[in-house]
Amino acid sequence: MLRPVLPTLSLLLALSLGLLPPVVCAGPRSRAVSDQAPDLVTYGSRADVQAYAEEIAARHQLDAAWTREVLARARYVPAVARLIMPPPAGTAKNWAAYRSRFIEPRRIRAGVEFWRTHERWLKQAQEMYGVPPEIVVGIVGVETLYGQHMGNFRVLDALATLSFDFPAGRKDRTAFFRDELAQFLVMCRSEGLDPAEVRGSYAGAMGMPQFMPSSWNRFAVDFDGDGHADLHRSAADVIGSVAHYLAEFGWQRGQPTHYEVSVPADTAQRAVLLGPDILPSFSPQEFLELGAALPEEAQRHPGKLALVELQNGEAAPSYVAGTENFYAITRYNWSSYYAMAVIELGRAVAAVVSATR
Repeated sequence: MLRPVLPTLSLLLALSLGLLPPVVCAGPRSRAVSDQAPDLVTYGSRADVQAYAEEIAARHQLDAAWTREVLARARYVPAVARLIMPPPAGTAKNWAAYRSRFIEPRRIRAGVEFWRTHERWLKQAQEMYGVPPEIVVGIVGVETLYGQHMGNFRVLDALATLSFDFPAGRKDRTAFFRDELAQFLVMCRSEGLDPAEVRGSYAGAMGMPQFMPSSWNRFAVDFDGDGHADLHRSAADVIGSVAHYLAEFGWQRGQPTHYEVSVPADTAQRAVLLGPDILPSFSPQEFLELGAALPEEAQRHPGKLALVELQNGEAAPSYVAGTENFYAITRYNWSSYYAMAVIELGRAVAAVVSATR
């Protein structure tokens, strides 16, 4: 996200590099890698990891020996510790540049194919959860280019690295990743997966929608009815799960994501509207009273709005009035830039689908 707000890491979890090898169902357990193996740093002999294994086994009703063995196979990955770091200080945000990464011909073509191939499931998800096809298609396209880039890190390694060796230099999220590691083991146990074979992003997000393990356990749905929620290979499950996620985080059926807005000329009034950031906090009437201009449709909006600012480097910022549905998309990834990319990619794909019927 899709993230408690489970997939909402501060960076796009979806954009780790690599392709996902097939997930292998658990068979005979492979032996734990020795901590003395050359060129490997594994977690088997660390006392804090062993204590963690005992704790989560008891908390989540996991077999303690299995939990210890799985964690003994986890490796420290320096690239994970590097990639989780924030961008260098002073890096300017640029909506136009960000947008160009996602609203481009290759991704639009892939989105059109995804929509046409899975239209049945998109319609069914809309009927059940109220989320339009273009939003689901936009999320899957931004996250993984419709499954083409699902991440090539072993999720076990990524989550262990961030659980037990979170890098200094940014806000410590050790507790978050330790919870996600526990949820990952719960997921593997319930789905019959070998934890050492599941691949994903450097932050542990998985599948076409890049769900974190806790999101998988809470929001993944078996939309095709085959007995498993498979977010790696079942487009039906992916579509249903993304729509379910957004519905759980407040998606309002039939409501737009945002409206056009002209911001107040007075900087103090503008600052008041920008204060809550992307959280809808003002009625349309309050927008008007603070000097903003809204179209008539927006003035009739029944809920709250947020003034969303999208910076464009040295150029003037762009602004929209975000609704509760805009905010729901940001629960997937806490970024207004992400939400607008999802919306605009979905619209671009929808336009092609409509024009070629």
